[in-house]
Amino acid sequence: MNTEGHALAQRLKPLPFYVLLLAVIVLRSNPGESLLMGLIVGLFFTQPHGALVKKTTKYLLQAAVVGLGFGMNFNAVITAGSEGFLFTLFSLSLALGLGYLLGRWLKLDSAISYLISVGTAICGGSAIAAVSQAMRTDERNISVSIGIVFILNAVALFIFPLIGHWFQLSQYEFGVWSAIAIHDTSSVVGAAAQYGDEALQTATTIKLARALWIIPMTAITARFFKSKSSASGFPWFILFFLLASAATTYFNFSKDITVPLIAAAKIGFSITLFLIGTGITRDALRKVGVRPMLHGVLLWLIIMSAALLFLLLER
Repeated sequence: MNTEGHALAQRLKPLPFYVLLLAVIVLRSNPGESLLMGLIVGLFFTQPHGALVKKTTKYLLQAAVVGLGFGMNFNAVITAGSEGFLFTLFSLSLALGLGYLLGRWLKLDSAISYLISVGTAICGGSAIAAVSQAMRTDERNISVSIGIVFILNAVALFIFPLIGHWFQLSQYEFGVWSAIAIHDTSSVVGAAAQYGDEALQTATTIKLARALWIIPMTAITARFFKSKSSASGFPWFILFFLLASAATTYFNFSKDITVPLIAAAKIGFSITLFLIGTGITRDALRKVGVRPMLHGVLLWLIIMSAALLFLLLER
């Protein structure tokens, strides 16, 4: 290939990223389709804005969560959050305890075992990023842990609605299960949105309550690892989500305002999942390694199965 042809090929490499991103927005793709298109870009093409996409994904997800609050009844949100508290506390304790034992059994580095366990217990990549600041660990442990979480999130988005229908879970049951058993908020919302509106409301509320555990967990980690890092800042977007829900419930906002906001939030979630998919590359998969991946998969399967069994027995 001559120099001009090579230069043209290089300029065209990012093109699928822009084409598929436009398709997600214009076609209003559902969460599964959006993630799948992102995976196609990540595995086979080029994502041209690495650091910018990572930062954009974080804030876009938070804005979308707040937007969904305009479609949720505040009283139902508080009820779901309080009912799921003990279940959340139990699942956190189980994930951290089992994660420690699995790490010892697989002879994993204690730091990477801890990061995977925290990511499984609380809220995936966000928890890993926050807690890692309070530890003396290298960048590879962080990237591997986040890579495992993102891979399992992608799998969960596709299989959870299928499993939920197979076991004939109610909207409420599926919302609780997905909030407890899926790592990241993005995939929790994506899976629940495919299942139904009540599932979405329940899952979002319990998941955000679960995310608040980042604060004490980071403080405990800093003390345990004798780090001078301070606790992670308060996730203010959760407060704004509650305010949006309260405003809609008590001030009777016009649907001319709330409907476009909710629609924009759902598109925002689809874009978020697309961007997350673009971050799962072949290089990222190679870096993960067998034992850390086995740790993440086994821990996730145990938490997922235990939560599902509990819900089925509670019927």
